[in-house]
Amino acid sequence: MSPHRRITDPVEAMAQRVAERVVDLVLNAVDLNAIIKRIDLNAVLAQVDVNALLAQVDVTALIDQMDLNEVLSRIDTGALLDQVDINALLARVDVDTLVKQTDLGAVIARSSGGAATEVLDAGRSTAVGLDQFIDRWVQRALRRKQPAPVAPSALPDGEATPPAPPEPEASETPLSEAMAPPEVSEAPATEATP
Repeated sequence: MSPHRRITDPVEAMAQRVAERVVDLVLNAVDLNAIIKRIDLNAVLAQVDVNALLAQVDVTALIDQMDLNEVLSRIDTGALLDQVDINALLARVDVDTLVKQTDLGAVIARSSGGAATEVLDAGRSTAVGLDQFIDRWVQRALRRKQPAPVAPSALPDGEATPPAPPEPEASETPLSEAMAPPEVSEAPATEATP
């Protein structure tokens, strides 16, 4: 170590301790509350450029750190709505302009279209039920044991093919015979005796 360094290091340490002691004495002797009360905050704030200060604030980072659900849960929406004058708000609404901008024909068509669709669906389901009822009676009248196919089978290209007639069982009589009138049996002719 150099002789110069041996002298300066203890002097600097002693100066540092003296400075700390002086600051402690000054802070203990000064009443900071009294000084703050004497400061004119309006004059200080008048010299602050608030726009420049706010330009340096990252609002997105602040919002990311906030729990908005927690903030919104603290808001009393009932009290907030109680302060709103609904009549004054509605008085500002231009109803004529709203009506001009609204396509009433489309609104009426949508509402009546829904009712017409419901009526049409009800009619279709009634027609299907009536068709099934008629089909059952035709099946009974024709004395069919197996139900007729509900719809014709479709080919892969979409063309319908007529259903194949059911094969009669060995004990069944063909439909043409069942529908034909019964034959009159002829009795053997006898000669009249005098």
